[in-house]
Amino acid sequence: MNYIHLNLEERYQIYTLLREGFYKRHIAWRLNRSPSTISREIHRNRAKNGYFVKHANKIA
Repeated sequence: MNYIHLNLEERYQIYTLLREGFYKRHIAWRLNRSPSTISREIHRNRAKNGYFVKHANKIA
C-alpha cells in the first residue's frame, strides 16, 4: 500500500475544523481522507488542551 502523509496545511485544517466543532468524518470528507486517518492523527497528537499542529508536523 502507498501511504501519503498529511502535510502541514492539512494539519492546520484539522486543527481549525476541530475548533469549529466539526466531526472527524466531516473533516475527513473535507480533506478527501479516510476517517480512520483523521482519527489516528488526532489521537496521536492530542493533549488535554487539544490537537497540536506543530508537534504533529515535527514528529511526522
